[in-house]
Amino acid sequence: MNAGVGKHVETLWAAAMAGDQYAAINAATAAIDAGVPMETLLMDVVAAVQARVGHEWAANRITVAQEHTATAINERVLDALAHHPAMRQNRAPSRGRVAVACIDGEWHAFPARLLSDVLRVNGWHVDYLGAQIATPHLVAHLHRTNPDAAALSSSLAIRLPAAHAAITACQAAGTPVLAGGAAFGHDGRYARLLGADAWAPDARAAVDLLAAGPLPRRTAPGAGGPSHLAGHEYTRLDRSAPELVRGVMDELGRRVPEMAAYTERQLGQTAEDVAYIVDYLRASLYVEDPELFSSFLEWMTGIHTARGIPAHVVVAAVDVLAGLLTGLPHALATLARARDALRA
Repeated sequence: MNAGVGKHVETLWAAAMAGDQYAAINAATAAIDAGVPMETLLMDVVAAVQARVGHEWAANRITVAQEHTATAINERVLDALAHHPAMRQNRAPSRGRVAVACIDGEWHAFPARLLSDVLRVNGWHVDYLGAQIATPHLVAHLHRTNPDAAALSSSLAIRLPAAHAAITACQAAGTPVLAGGAAFGHDGRYARLLGADAWAPDARAAVDLLAAGPLPRRTAPGAGGPSHLAGHEYTRLDRSAPELVRGVMDELGRRVPEMAAYTERQLGQTAEDVAYIVDYLRASLYVEDPELFSSFLEWMTGIHTARGIPAHVVVAAVDVLAGLLTGLPHALATLARARDALRA
């Protein structure tokens, strides 16, 4: 990042942390007036600030309220830039049409919104469908508009089963799929596993892929993917998730003495964490990759450690869950691998 762009990042960051949307919009428009290209502003300033928001929250240097406020302000900045003359000037004739949507259940819409704007800057007609688009509604839109591609975004790996359904449905409608977002893995491994036609690590890469020519349309929609979609372990975990969360919470209360002093809010947060543990184990079984679960557990432990919550609470939750999953060898092996990594 050059010093000029870095200056604009710091100005926008300060406005976001102050909760001042007007200062944030002024910072973005000042960058345009200073000659920063629109794509550079979107990717190297606004996206960089949003990434910093996530890192600072994870490190417990900003609160959840600050994180939500900063994200909302960055979205307002995108709103303002969408109407700026620089968004439209020097644009090439329309290269084609792309539908951009978040996977059903995925509420992290910022990456998809950013992609939409970068595509528009580069001459694409974009239908931005927003967060949590139900697959039937997405498919209906594809049939109505016949876009060149569907760009599907997901940030949380627990949405991978829903992503698989959406990818398959889009391809069955004759639309190739470009997948993106943290859920698909840092190297796109889960996008390939689930049969996406292409994967991009960021919006610039997505633009390059689409500009290189039409994405291939699969002749066999949904080809490939996990071989065990109706597998016993995934199905059992999927059906029993609420019961498992309750069982883990009941036993944790007996195993972790300090939980007796937890407030109602703390107990609710712990139950939410346990639900995520179950959900990520389920996603790990779906894609047959224990590393997905181990990586998540390490991330969760880091989040807790930054907030003064001892790691042994997470380990205890994993131990209790293992005791409830008799007869599920793949799930138990995945839990054991993650538990050993944490204890190490």
